[in-house]
Amino acid sequence: MQPQSSTPDQPETSGTRFSNWLKEGREIVPGLIIAVVIAIAARYISEHQGGPVMLYALLIGMAVHSIYEDGTCQAGLSFAAKKVLRLGVVLLGLRVSFSQILALGWQTLALVILSVLAMLLIGLIVARLLGRSASFGLLTGGAVGICGASAALAISSVLPNSKENEQNTLFTVIAVTAFSTLAMIFYPSIGRMFGLDDVQLGIFFGATIHDVAQVIGAGFAVSDGAGEIATVVKLMRVMMLLPVIFIISFWSAKWLHNKGDTSLTTQEANPPVPYFAFGFAALVLVNSLDWIPQTPRLILVDASTWCLVIAISALGVMTTLKTLVSLGHQHLLVILAETIILLAGIILAIKYLL
Repeated sequence: MQPQSSTPDQPETSGTRFSNWLKEGREIVPGLIIAVVIAIAARYISEHQGGPVMLYALLIGMAVHSIYEDGTCQAGLSFAAKKVLRLGVVLLGLRVSFSQILALGWQTLALVILSVLAMLLIGLIVARLLGRSASFGLLTGGAVGICGASAALAISSVLPNSKENEQNTLFTVIAVTAFSTLAMIFYPSIGRMFGLDDVQLGIFFGATIHDVAQVIGAGFAVSDGAGEIATVVKLMRVMMLLPVIFIISFWSAKWLHNKGDTSLTTQEANPPVPYFAFGFAALVLVNSLDWIPQTPRLILVDASTWCLVIAISALGVMTTLKTLVSLGHQHLLVILAETIILLAGIILAIKYLL
């Protein structure tokens, strides 16, 4: 009798799984559509009025935060903020190739590696000195040291899930985007003040300015040569996103837990394996071997930007300006201190070591 009862149960199990899959898909659609619409609006404003698309996406998202209170949108917004984000990080690998990195020599490569690792350590130290969590120090240190808003989003995806982490991520994106815009305006004058030539200026911009777009803007505003060098150095920093994700994912959670970091109260100290980082590494290799024609590669690179903008749009909807303001001025001081330290360190290195 028992074998007879188990046979008809099998199709019911398969049907149930399919129904659950359809149900989850329907739950995701409303919130995902909202994030996509906000991303389109932000991209349109950025292309026609100028300004950073990430910041526009955040502001528009926060302006419609009341949508988040409707439970029908929460699943889709969470999907966009996590899954779509990770897809965008994977596609970032198509911006980097080993030949670009090797072209600037081992000294510049060493400078980039050491500066990124130093910013992670400095982020931890400064954050703790100013009474902020160690996880916030890792988040901001990685954002300042690697590639601004994109790095903040990627690092956030492997930090413990909590409301505090969401707020810290949004604050970091806003701050590094604002500082990047200011750097694009003022860093050329600062570089000239220290007597840097076009090659040195390219290294300076690429190693210090947070976001890729602002690096390109500052570099090509000086000269084509400075712009090309700045872009390559910046992509070298983007390449550091892979090891940093692994370092934070496999090491930080237990360390932060042992240090009593309050952001871990909602998650176990054992973090998930960041499988999307393997995808990032694979696409770096594919791009280095020239396996993808230029036109499809550019389409996928643009898709990476879309994914990141959609993710930040979703995060914007999930928070309010009030929660960001309540974080306090110490949050801003952490990122400002990291930016100034990186600026001073890179100038000294260019003048006396390269």
